[in-house]
Amino acid sequence: MKFMQVRNATARIEYGGKCFLIDPVLAEKAAYPAFAGTVNGHLRNPLVDLPVPVETLLDVDAVIVTHTHLDHWDEAAKNQIPKGMPIFAQNEKDAAGLREAGFTDVTVLTEHTDFAGITLIKTSGQHGSDDAMAKLGDRLGEVCGVVLQHPDEKALYLAGDTVWNRNVADALREYTPGVIVLNCGDAQIIGIGSIIMGKRDVHDVWKAAPGATIIASHMEAMNHAVLSRKELRDFLKENGMIQRVLVPEDGESCVL
Repeated sequence: MKFMQVRNATARIEYGGKCFLIDPVLAEKAAYPAFAGTVNGHLRNPLVDLPVPVETLLDVDAVIVTHTHLDHWDEAAKNQIPKGMPIFAQNEKDAAGLREAGFTDVTVLTEHTDFAGITLIKTSGQHGSDDAMAKLGDRLGEVCGVVLQHPDEKALYLAGDTVWNRNVADALREYTPGVIVLNCGDAQIIGIGSIIMGKRDVHDVWKAAPGATIIASHMEAMNHAVLSRKELRDFLKENGMIQRVLVPEDGESCVL
């Protein structure tokens, strides 16, 4: 497989002979205001430009949208992705929104969704701690992860926008992925705290999946993400984790 870190949670993945675009946000730098109530509210999103031409990102076989928050699915993606592109959504609510936007080939992920011989498995996630969900659950909403399986590939687990919890632990135990992609920029809401993984969460995943390669994503591209790549790399070195955790720059590809 080949994983390209594009920007934020947007990634391009070649897997099992097919190519997937994950959580596409295609707008130009500074197209949107900061997320309300989050840290660094003076900054506009995205913080950086796309590292590759949009045409490269549209040259795929399917799109996976783990949820429809603006930093995972934006107006530019709605306008630029071909309406006949196969798109996989986490639930009927998200799928209905995609169909209303004109997309004609939308599939809701299940525990066993087939695409050209690749099995897509929806996994559960939680967009913040139990306390965060109790206080702000309506805003944080439902999210998912996805496991990809193919006879010729290692299992690939896209954890999605979640913190470390029993959902992630269960997915690691059940599917034993060889490659794990973590959204670990430690996005912060003022008064609530982290709503995705930070470096301690990465450490928990590293301990729970001793045979897996971990890829750090969702970093340095949105105003509310406070964990830098440098800080994460320093943490990995200090804790002897650097050999199994990759921290790609935007536009960088990893062959796995």
